[in-house]
Amino acid sequence: MKKLAVIGFIMIMVFACTPRNRVQKSPIETPTTVRTDIPMGEKPKKFIPKPPSETVETPTSKPEKTEIPEMVSPPERPTPPIITSPTAPPKAARLQMGAEKMNQYLPILSGARVALVVNQTSMIGSRHLVDALLAQGVSVKKVFAPEHGFRGTADAGEQISNSRDVRTGLPVISLYGNSKKPSPEHLAGIDLVIFDIQDVGARFYTYISTMHYVMEACAENGKKMVVLDRPNPNGHYVDGPVLESSQQSFVGMHPIPVVHGMTVGELARMINSEGWLKNGVRCDLTVIPCDAYSHRTIYNLPIKPSPNLPNSRSIYLYPSLCFFEGTAISVGRGTDKQFQVIGAPQLPRQKMPFQFTPVSKEGAKYPKHENKTCYGFDLSLMRLEAFYGQQQIELKWLIQAYQDFPNKSEFFNKNNFFDKLAGTSRLRQQIIAGTPEYKIRESWEPALSQFKEKRKRYLLYADF
Repeated sequence: MKKLAVIGFIMIMVFACTPRNRVQKSPIETPTTVRTDIPMGEKPKKFIPKPPSETVETPTSKPEKTEIPEMVSPPERPTPPIITSPTAPPKAARLQMGAEKMNQYLPILSGARVALVVNQTSMIGSRHLVDALLAQGVSVKKVFAPEHGFRGTADAGEQISNSRDVRTGLPVISLYGNSKKPSPEHLAGIDLVIFDIQDVGARFYTYISTMHYVMEACAENGKKMVVLDRPNPNGHYVDGPVLESSQQSFVGMHPIPVVHGMTVGELARMINSEGWLKNGVRCDLTVIPCDAYSHRTIYNLPIKPSPNLPNSRSIYLYPSLCFFEGTAISVGRGTDKQFQVIGAPQLPRQKMPFQFTPVSKEGAKYPKHENKTCYGFDLSLMRLEAFYGQQQIELKWLIQAYQDFPNKSEFFNKNNFFDKLAGTSRLRQQIIAGTPEYKIRESWEPALSQFKEKRKRYLLYADF
């Protein structure tokens, strides 16, 4: 009995100590999470999971909303690697001039006394070739300057005098003055000559004539010659009449068409191998080619090659418009649109309302029709893309200008300079006779096709 009484007393005391406000758990309430990381003596806090969009408190930061991804669609799978094939060429390499490839020609210059045929286009990036070679310790002895001079500011046809470069102190020998060919005295004390000038791919652009005479002088005097090649901006086609030997001059020395489609390096190889130097002499020639260039490459010159070819449009138009230099028609010398406009005071204003007035300026001290209003064509608005697929020179402007010129006997200059530019007297005669353009083009054969075949033997780059 005593045991039963004790048990009953204990039960009464337990019941009396139980809190009266304890609430029973609901069947759907989230169970309390048991924490094992709470220090002894502290009561565990109940953990209640919350939706992802709600703020989450952390001990070290203020409440902040979780970030909601901006991408609403699942992320794309990684792009598989591109596998190149003959029909999918790899990424194009950087176009590199011959002058930039110093590792290929510095060994040739080692210990040699060097002369340079250069102008304002002879740059390696922002540095002139003369300065770059001197910095490499190359023994540069003198500079030969072509038409327009070492700095490229003289007028077309202006006589250039010998001088001395202020910056380097080097003597500058003009190859467009009393002599266009280096003399034996000029080459005395010289072992090797470097040619590095930007050309534009037209037969009457005289830098290639200077190259011819330098090659000839080197061959005659036992000197080596290195041509540092550069792209031809008109190297994507071949067209025009092939020069006849009777019309040979400094504006046309070789039996090649108006547009020859070759770089100076390729043309130098042709001149040398075809025996076009005087008495068939051969030059000890090395050509340092460009990298990542082909005859399909669109190349915009970073520096104007001469005072009156200020931009790419003028360079593309030059082979077609230079014929006008042998006529009464201005090509815009003395304006800011050289070789992009054509006109004359005599052309009919009613039919050709575009007008311009040539004035004396650097590179055109005495322009044709100076201070006179000229009427004609404005070609400066032509889109550059129109020239990228060009396959022939344009004759339509020449033909129309002659047809609209009032006094036909005064259209062509009396000095036959037009024939020298064309490389033949036939083109002038055909224009006077009113020969259709397609007949004029037919008359350029078979010489034009024969040149195209010959040209292939000397190419250094993929053709167009």
